[in-house]
Amino acid sequence: MPDIGPMNISTFDLNLLRVFDVLLREQNVSRAAERLALSQPTVSNALARLRELLDDPLLVRIGRRMQPTPKALALEGPIRAALLQIEQTLTVGDSFDPGQSRQTFRLAMTDFVEQWCMPALLRRLQDRAPNLRLDVAPLATSLPIDALDRGQLDLVVGRFNEIPARFVRHLWRSETLQVAVRKGHPQVGGDLDLETFLRLRHLWVYGGQTRGMVDQWLGEQGLVRQIVYTTPNYLQAAHLVAETDLCVVLPTQLARRFADLLPLQLFDLPFALEAFDTDVVYLAQRGQERALNWLVGEILSIAKD
Repeated sequence: MPDIGPMNISTFDLNLLRVFDVLLREQNVSRAAERLALSQPTVSNALARLRELLDDPLLVRIGRRMQPTPKALALEGPIRAALLQIEQTLTVGDSFDPGQSRQTFRLAMTDFVEQWCMPALLRRLQDRAPNLRLDVAPLATSLPIDALDRGQLDLVVGRFNEIPARFVRHLWRSETLQVAVRKGHPQVGGDLDLETFLRLRHLWVYGGQTRGMVDQWLGEQGLVRQIVYTTPNYLQAAHLVAETDLCVVLPTQLARRFADLLPLQLFDLPFALEAFDTDVVYLAQRGQERALNWLVGEILSIAKD
């Protein structure tokens, strides 16, 4: 931890550390006040006291956002870890009552996982934890390590190759892929062979990767498909394919759900690809939190339904 100058810790108001933590998470006084259930002037006064005690502006306004200073970023991790240790110590032996909890969980996932997971999870929470709040952020292809370390995210659900040892990983589901085209597509009959697949114009749901499983396999065979449109959104992809002569490769469960709603016909890939895994990932340090463990258990239970 950096030197914060001479200070008598016995006279330091430790409540200010909680305000500091939330301000660094939200980077906005109004949102921090709402999260702390305090008035905005109270949080502003606390920030002014922190600035004086730590001899640093801590948060600097840039446009509509407040940017943490280098000193604030250096203090953020140790202070958050200390608060978490205190919380875990004080809650030893306590039970978590989902039916009464008003906790907010922050998750990240792709729109594919959100459409696959959330309907079932929300049905479960409606009965078991009606006052819980879920805030879902978009997920890129790489693990959002900084957001998890800083507590800006509680957990993520996605497909990851490798994760650092300080994280816990639970297999949620394994999934295969299927091809979707509109019903009555002029180039597709009763079957879809490799030659026809390569002649089609393709839409690719792009998640930040250089190339996906399909293009990796094709490249290994010295083949290439014609991609004429990319989008990061599976729902948009399904609608576009239903109204054009493009085709798209989708996760099987999602493809079947879209085919129930849109005029789509589905085909197996004309070559064999291994299934891919989707995992629930969170910090191992938070493994003793009963609330987080409960939510992870609910998410994992969906895969068994």
